[in-house]
Amino acid sequence: MKMAWSIADMPPQTGRVALVTGATSGLGLETARALAGAGARVILAARTEAKAAQAAADITRSVPNAALSFERLDLASLASVREAAARISGQYASLDLLVNNAGVMAIPHRTLTEDGFETQFASNFLGHFALTRHLLAMLCAAPAARVVTLGSLAARAGVIAFDDPQLARGYTPWRAYSQSKLACVIFAIGRRQQAGAWSAPRRIPAGR
Repeated sequence: MKMAWSIADMPPQTGRVALVTGATSGLGLETARALAGAGARVILAARTEAKAAQAAADITRSVPNAALSFERLDLASLASVREAAARISGQYASLDLLVNNAGVMAIPHRTLTEDGFETQFASNFLGHFALTRHLLAMLCAAPAARVVTLGSLAARAGVIAFDDPQLARGYTPWRAYSQSKLACVIFAIGRRQQAGAWSAPRRIPAGR
């Protein structure tokens, strides 16, 4: 009995639109490459166009007919997330696959985003949560949409500090990272359990 799965087992993705965050390196780059190779139109979401262009060139060398586009996205900024989602919604009627992959790891010193959130929690979890919420109507419009949120083994050591989620007290790089990845896992499991009951969301107020 075959147990292992490989890219060769991926079904055709022709006609599907996929958005991959952090698509310029690592798992994000290889995920984008695999989806493009299977025929999907892939949106490379990244903070800088230059890095996305390098990733696109890399993918095109192995997938000459790849259908790729760039979307500027900074997950540490809720305004950037909102603006990116609005642009994507204006270009496509639906979204078949959202891969929440991007993240930062073990920042040595506690820093806050422009919105006042601890950077790892904001970039790894809150940004992806907001992005998924903003794109939910597009996902619901697709016949068989999927949301993939990457976790980490570090989540096993994670504890959600509900009384201090921004870790103003007792910040350490790995404590912050583990908390953020545990939040991602909880989000992924929660969305999977509710997948059968998804419905088009109400419009999110512009200030949130």
